[in-house]
Amino acid sequence: MESLRDKFTAIVIGASGGIGSAACAELKKNPRCGTLVALSRESAPALDLTDSASIADAAAQVKKNHGTADLVFVASGILAPAGKGPEKSIRHLDMADMSEVFAINALGPALVARHFAPLLPRDSKSVLAFLSARVGSISDNRLGGWISYRAAKAALNQIVRTTAIDVARSRPSSVCLALHPGTVDTALSSDFTTAYEKFTPAESARQLLQVMDQKSPSQSGGFFAYDGEKIEW
Repeated sequence: MESLRDKFTAIVIGASGGIGSAACAELKKNPRCGTLVALSRESAPALDLTDSASIADAAAQVKKNHGTADLVFVASGILAPAGKGPEKSIRHLDMADMSEVFAINALGPALVARHFAPLLPRDSKSVLAFLSARVGSISDNRLGGWISYRAAKAALNQIVRTTAIDVARSRPSSVCLALHPGTVDTALSSDFTTAYEKFTPAESARQLLQVMDQKSPSQSGGFFAYDGEKIEW
């Protein structure tokens, strides 16, 4: 992370997950990272993306203890509720299941943007990044299925785009990104990606951090893959 100020403060949300924990490990190895705050349901303070109060409280604690945050990475997401798989067709839609997928993939991240964006510094580059997915691209959808997950990630992409415009008004050096991690060997995807070559969480996290480092404020609000390639909406 050469583009952030020296001894930068990094916040990883979803730090107990595959990509989140790998991102924490990479940041711990970076001599330019001065402070790393790993947040999850099990951390102190705890942050649960389905609990708006916990998001606000965690942001308040970060502000109290560290003042600002140069990097905020939301590395959480679910394909479907526990014990269930993503829908194969619209016949399998269920409101409760869909609501849970939206809560974790879109609504919670939106509230992270609300409460953590004010912690970004005003006078130097900062990054607010969210784990999205290529299947959230509407123009790239050729197979159908996975309706809740696709729609939630598409909603997240719009949230990121709108957040970028809003945050840039007071923090012109900020970079807000929606990121596709590739096919990663984690519990989230293990049952649905057997035919694909997979990255390890460490490989994916390393690539995503490189993309965050490389992107500039002029690219804020964009949707990018792990290799830096722009993905169409």
